Amino acid sequence: MKDSRIAAQGLVLLGCGKMGSAMLQGWLDRGLPATSIWVRDPAPSDWLQDQGVHLNTNLPGSPAILLVAVKPQMMADALPAIVEAAQDSTIVLSVAAGTPISKLEDHFGASQPIIRAMPNMPAAIRRGITAIVGNAAGQAGLDEAELLLSAVGQVVRLESEDQIDAVTGVSGSGPAYVFHLIETLAAAGEAQGLPADLAMSLAKATVAGAGALAEAAEETPDKLRVNVTSPNGTTQAALEVLMNEDTGFPPLLRKAVATATARSKELANG
Repeated sequence: MKDSRIAAQGLVLLGCGKMGSAMLQGWLDRGLPATSIWVRDPAPSDWLQDQGVHLNTNLPGSPAILLVAVKPQMMADALPAIVEAAQDSTIVLSVAAGTPISKLEDHFGASQPIIRAMPNMPAAIRRGITAIVGNAAGQAGLDEAELLLSAVGQVVRLESEDQIDAVTGVSGSGPAYVFHLIETLAAAGEAQGLPADLAMSLAKATVAGAGALAEAAEETPDKLRVNVTSPNGTTQAALEVLMNEDTGFPPLLRKAVATATARSKELANG
C-alpha cells in the first residue's frame, strides 16, 4: 500500500469507532503512511490520537478514497462537511449499514464513483468478510476498495446492490447468531451437570475450532458433518433433533436470515 494511489493522494476516514479503528490499524500495519490518512471523528479515542494521522484538520484537495464509517443516523449531519473534498476521481466507500448507494448519490451526485460495503464484526480481529458493490466506480475502483478492506479480512464482490440485504442477513448479522449458539451450547452443557465456566470454555473452543476447520478443510461442511457422525452414535442422535425440518436449525435459520434481510430492506427504504 506504500506506493498506491491511496498513499499518494490520501485517504479520508469519516468516523473512527470500532469498525473504523479496526480498518485504520490494518492499513497502518500494511504500510499505508499515517501522513496519508485524514480522520474526522467528533470524539477521538486516546488510541486514535496517538496514531500520527491528520485528525480533525483540513482535508486534502483530491483524496483517492473517502471512506464513510459513521452510523446511519449520523449520515445526514456528517456528510455535508466532507462532500466538497470528493473530486471526480475520488472513490466514496461506505460501510454504513442500511444506507443505499442512491442516498449517497443524493449527497455526492450520480456521477461520483460510489462503493457500498457490508463488513462484519470479526473485522475487529482481521477475520471479517466484506461484500462490496459499486455504481460507476468501475473495476479499478473496486480493486482499490478490495485492497483497503482486505486489511480486515476477506472481500467478495456482489453482482448487484439488491444482494446486500441478504448478505446483511447472513454475514452481517451472522456473528450474533454464532455468539448465541455459544451461549446456548454452554447453557445446555451446564444443564447436563457441567460447571458453568467449563461448559463455556468447551462451547467457545468447539465453535471456534469447527469454524477454523470448515474454512481450512478441502471438504464441504456437509462432508465434515458426515465425517464426525458415527452411525447410531451420539452425534447422530443430536443431529436428528437439530436437522429436523419442522423444529430444527433449517427452519429457524431460514426464518432468522429472512427476517434480518427484510429489516435491512426496511432500513434502506426508511
